[in-house]
Amino acid sequence: MANWLAMQLAEERERWALWLPVGFGIGVGCYFLLPSEPPVWAGIVASALAAMLTLALWRWPALRFLLVALAIAASGFTVAKIRSDIVAAPVLAREIGPTVVTGTVEEIEPLPQGLRLRLKSLTIERLSDKPPVAARVSVRRPGGTAIEIGDRISLRAVLTPPSPPAAPGAYDFQRDAWFRGLGAVGYSISPVTKIAAAESSGWREMIQTLRQQSTVRLVADGSAEGAMAAALLTGEQSGIPGDTLQAMRDSGLAHLLSISGLHLVLVVAVLLGGFRLLLALIQPVALRYPIKKWAAALALLGAFFYLLLAGNPIPAQRAFIMAAVALLAIMFDRNPLSMRTVALAAMMILLIAPESLLSASFHMSFAAVIALIAAWEWLQPVLARWRAAHPTIEPSPLNRVGVYLLGVILTTLIAGTASGFFGL
Repeated sequence: MANWLAMQLAEERERWALWLPVGFGIGVGCYFLLPSEPPVWAGIVASALAAMLTLALWRWPALRFLLVALAIAASGFTVAKIRSDIVAAPVLAREIGPTVVTGTVEEIEPLPQGLRLRLKSLTIERLSDKPPVAARVSVRRPGGTAIEIGDRISLRAVLTPPSPPAAPGAYDFQRDAWFRGLGAVGYSISPVTKIAAAESSGWREMIQTLRQQSTVRLVADGSAEGAMAAALLTGEQSGIPGDTLQAMRDSGLAHLLSISGLHLVLVVAVLLGGFRLLLALIQPVALRYPIKKWAAALALLGAFFYLLLAGNPIPAQRAFIMAAVALLAIMFDRNPLSMRTVALAAMMILLIAPESLLSASFHMSFAAVIALIAAWEWLQPVLARWRAAHPTIEPSPLNRVGVYLLGVILTTLIAGTASGFFGL
């Protein structure tokens, strides 16, 4: 049995690397399944022990493979634990308020009736414990004060700890707040008082200010079109009217409002094609230099700017990493659409943000991409054999249009089927 298993594994040697994020993700999942917080040394000891056993039992291929898989899973467990410890911050233990809250504005999100502010460097009256690092407060009465990123403000508010899931298996805002550094949420019961204006800001504050100004200008007329444009540009969905949002949900198109893979791919496609076309129009440059690689580099920079402008949400981060891997593959003359590219992108995401494994968007996006690549890898040889068997057939323009439409329909069917299970 051991020899047979070793032979099966040897035949799959070319695809071993594809299982690296799978084993790593199993370790991440084991960490989040634990009922209590483990010590940080548990994963480190497990990884080291698996590595030592691998070296000691190197002569037996089957055991060697299983121990390597165990070491990879233990590494995922360790990375998830370390990530959780790195973002650890004080969390409000109970509801407090009304109380005076003073903080520096870090983010501004327009609401249909007011604003939602993320505050840092907090000072909270009537709080004996260490205050949270950041809090999110909804302000229904901003007053006549113009609030900008970096302003030091004060207001009276009611603060509560982040809420746990409403039911087992439901959306866990408490966990998301932990990894976003939010230690409290609440609402104000007074207008905002500006204590000090924003000082000279860095590039992060400049990006946040640009996001805020763009969103405010788009939603200023109160139209559904402007609110939709703001959602697609800056990721702010709060200004979309309720009936429009419900219509998007009823039609199954609500996911288009969340900036993720589709939006990043559209941006990359426009920038890659646009820059390549412009460079192709400059004859000395087009004849002497690799303009496709130049266009890929410029598209990568443009996609990164769009990621920042969209507020850097987790789905957009994953999409950017996958797009960046594909663009880098173009720059280094590699195939940008392969299982290895997908595996590399998944591994990078799990290393940077292991908590994203628990989100449905992670499963849906990777399921769709993997299914598409696998299906077309299987279909390409079939189509090639058919073309070889019918060399005299010349496709007409109408046939070309039909083949294109058939490809669009098949692609939609494959991606929809693969992600539909997670959607359900």
